[in-house]
Amino acid sequence: MNGNVLVPRADERTPLATDPAVRAIVARYLAAYPRQLPNRTDINERALNTNAPQAIDGDNAQVRLDQALAGRDRLSLLYGFTAQRVDAFQLIAGQNPDTDTKSHTTRATWSRTWSAETVTDVSVGFDRVRSLLVPEPNAVGPLVLTGFVVDFLGPDDALPIDRADNRWRAAGAVHQVRGRHYLHLGGEVLRRQVNGSESQAHRGIVFFSSDFGRDALTNMRLGTPSRYQVTRGHIHRGFRNWDLQFYAGDSWRATTRLTLDYNLRYQPVTAPVEVNRLTEIPYDCDCNNLAPRFGFALRLGGRWGVLRGAYGLEYGEVLPVTYLQARFNPPQNLAIVIPTPYLADPLRGLRPEDLAPTARSNRRSISPELATPYSHQYNFSWEPEPGGRVKLQLGYVGSRSPNLPMLWYTNRAQPVAGIPLSSETINQRRADPRHFDVYRVLNASRGYYDAGKATVIVPRWRGLSVDASYWFSKAIDLGAAYTNTAYDKDGRLGRSQSEQPVLEDMKGLSGFDQTHSFLTRVSWSAPRRLGGWDLSAVWLQKTGTPFDVASGSDGPGIGNVDGQNGDRVDIVDPSILGRTIGDPRNSRERLPRAAFAFMRPGESRGSIGHHVFRKGGIANLNASLARAWKLGGERALTLRAESINFFNTPQFAEPGKELSSPSFGFITNTLNDGRTFRFLLRFAF
Repeated sequence: MNGNVLVPRADERTPLATDPAVRAIVARYLAAYPRQLPNRTDINERALNTNAPQAIDGDNAQVRLDQALAGRDRLSLLYGFTAQRVDAFQLIAGQNPDTDTKSHTTRATWSRTWSAETVTDVSVGFDRVRSLLVPEPNAVGPLVLTGFVVDFLGPDDALPIDRADNRWRAAGAVHQVRGRHYLHLGGEVLRRQVNGSESQAHRGIVFFSSDFGRDALTNMRLGTPSRYQVTRGHIHRGFRNWDLQFYAGDSWRATTRLTLDYNLRYQPVTAPVEVNRLTEIPYDCDCNNLAPRFGFALRLGGRWGVLRGAYGLEYGEVLPVTYLQARFNPPQNLAIVIPTPYLADPLRGLRPEDLAPTARSNRRSISPELATPYSHQYNFSWEPEPGGRVKLQLGYVGSRSPNLPMLWYTNRAQPVAGIPLSSETINQRRADPRHFDVYRVLNASRGYYDAGKATVIVPRWRGLSVDASYWFSKAIDLGAAYTNTAYDKDGRLGRSQSEQPVLEDMKGLSGFDQTHSFLTRVSWSAPRRLGGWDLSAVWLQKTGTPFDVASGSDGPGIGNVDGQNGDRVDIVDPSILGRTIGDPRNSRERLPRAAFAFMRPGESRGSIGHHVFRKGGIANLNASLARAWKLGGERALTLRAESINFFNTPQFAEPGKELSSPSFGFITNTLNDGRTFRFLLRFAF
């Protein structure tokens, strides 16, 4: 969700916008009313003029037929196929999966030009993506976790995955230029089918932590895990639902200086159903999704330039990965949690009734009120014209996004009189003895984003072009941001320290927040007397993203006595809050262990806030140098040299952030690649 809501997306969200007749109508409208549309029209124009590539390359193929019929009609047929197989590469054997994906895209579009002002389109299509992810042959045993002490061992607990995602589409649209108006009306119907098998700890997960008076690495060497989790059951499902949208809009040149852009979109989404009735989805149709949008562009006259602004209500979707996790519930699946297991035989001691369909299990509770997340997005910009070659753009973009999906970790172990607070007694101290962990999926989080931007453009001066932009922004959420799916790794990002209060505990900077961003693009075409070389460079500098300091244990060697990780520490020295930890040479000094303390066993939360430190920032230069020589006739020789990360500037990962780990404060990894060069010599004839 980027806040660019000035132009209705009717043409961008359907396969109809590539039709030549539609492009012709838009071109006539833009030619009649230049410079009056809101400022994202340039992107819309590029979308309308983008034709699908025609290529056959190994396992990638695309065929397109575009045929005129009887003068007014045009038929377009498209088929694309992509197949890719990736054999796992990893430094730790068995960590990454072997991946096999195949995708098919089919479209048929009929367009009729009724007049020079009116075009209609009808389109049908089918998309299919087949994904197969399996542990590679060297993978053995379950997933082994040690918190943030060392990297995980073994494949992810979601493997294997064998999924087919089928989407049937039908769409129609009418486009018309009427006087000062460009009108559009249309809709799309999508039928989604998600079939296949997915896992959730069916191979097992072994958790080693700072427990039993020892650190996690020592417990791993001794073979004394704090927890074992495994799921058993039938995991093949077939889910179905409808996704609909209907829209109407208008771009109106109200005066010679003012253009208004407005539309209304209706986007009902039906609840998914499982075709074999093996899994129940408790929420119903989200049928009240009305999305108005409004934008304007006003020419002020003289050097005052143009004012632009917009507001839009944007709906997302409840992603399949969010509701698919309901398949892991009993009675079809049983998720078993064993505290302090015997490593050689983790299920030793279980009775037959402990493995029955009605036995105690983890549970994924999807809210009956689960609904589509949405976002209020708005922007404003001023583009003065100071004269000369320099162009200036000043702008603001913001959003407020309620209803964001979030995963709450509930039914945690609580202090109970007479029962010791230890990892061995977790299951005895849960409030609901019918279950182990209960994962609640609900619309709980909210996101806030505000950004100001200033851009200076020098389009052409003695062969030199410069484009420099600076952003100042802030992003805050209550534990889940715009892209959160409330499942697996996304869910863990929003895990609070205790069951209540969740939102107050998780309120903080979003994981993608970067306060300052600076981007400069420079290109220079040297005159002939200097060789005629073309030089271009892009410089990007950004603030680092936030991270947490975790405890890893409720005390030295105590373990997490409520059964969940995610606890933070108590702060002893508040003066270090807000620091950027981005240099391995001084990371331990800037994040000293003495500045923190473990909370006492039984306390619900550490005192330090969420996301109060930052990783090191980004500072990167990419550059290229090229020259072409004419050799007579149609022959030409081109030499090009390119460099990525020209100054070989590392972007360091976050430091070890678990207080109970020996690696606390150490930076041991980078997030970007080192400097690379590429040289190209091309002869054309």
